[in-house]
Amino acid sequence: MKILITGGAGFIGSHVVRLFVTKYPNYQIFNLDKLTYAGNLQNLTDIENAPNYTFVKGDITDQAFISNLFQEQKFDAVIHLAAESHVDRSITDPMAFVFTNVIGTCYLLHAAKELWKSDFSNKLFYHVSTDEVYGSLGEEGMFTEETKYDPRSPYSASKASSDHFVRAYNHTYGMPVKVSNCSNNYGPNHFPEKLIPLALNNIKNEKPVPVYGKGENVRDWLYVIDHARAIDDVFHKGQVGETYNIGGVNEWRNIDLIHLLCDIMDRKLGREEGASRKLITFVTDRAGHDLRYAIDSSKIMNELGWEPSVTFEEGLEKTVDWYLQNEDWLQNVTSGNYQEYYQKQYSQ
Repeated sequence: MKILITGGAGFIGSHVVRLFVTKYPNYQIFNLDKLTYAGNLQNLTDIENAPNYTFVKGDITDQAFISNLFQEQKFDAVIHLAAESHVDRSITDPMAFVFTNVIGTCYLLHAAKELWKSDFSNKLFYHVSTDEVYGSLGEEGMFTEETKYDPRSPYSASKASSDHFVRAYNHTYGMPVKVSNCSNNYGPNHFPEKLIPLALNNIKNEKPVPVYGKGENVRDWLYVIDHARAIDDVFHKGQVGETYNIGGVNEWRNIDLIHLLCDIMDRKLGREEGASRKLITFVTDRAGHDLRYAIDSSKIMNELGWEPSVTFEEGLEKTVDWYLQNEDWLQNVTSGNYQEYYQKQYSQ
């Protein structure tokens, strides 16, 4: 089987690529990534020379390139993770999210349809999405696969649109598709613009740790390696045409999360108890900041047998240990040095 994984140099994508390359040596895995700021091939140095792995530098918004790639390589399946994913960036530059998340997805769908249209058997387009398409919850309730879409940010609106296009290709053309919507991911290799790696890096360097508003927003946190396992399960065992919600069964207020992270870092770094909490700085809340996300993962648990392998406390300990043991990776990312070698090597 020949599988195209888009966005495979990114945070979630790199863990999915590694899992498929190592677990399925008979698959040929192609990693397509544009290598924007969030794409880092240093995430994959351990498998970059694997015989069943190929990296392709390219842009999913380049229709001619995507069409030619599909016709040349004759992929059997697509796992689509490539996306602009930072909410704050979507507020300042929404059109970038429209082009990548909507138009790029449509180019991939069209290329797959044109390649497979004579025979859809044993083919699959698997689209990885977010729980943010569902909007915001109050103090109670959880997102299910039947929850009405209500995106609140340009990012979530772009992902909601791409979800609809994927399902439309299933209903209109009969293309075999699957969709999963996940909660907030955390873990190794996370680009330090997101809450946990940003806070961890700032705590380590004794810089202010920004927290939006009063820190009362609630998120369900999913360990990225558990998410990769879930994607594996959906890909191989999920039903065509179905949607699966993937969450960590793990809700935390932002301020409680930051307190826990501060305490873990104090212990790991040998600092006085409570020292890092003094770095917390409350900042003006994000425009349209959703109050609470919570995922009901009972469908994937009951039907596919998936469940999280770690609690949040265990996963956060593993995450902190990874960042402290990989200071060169973090330094290369925060300085921008990680881009230099690979941008030159794969320049087009």
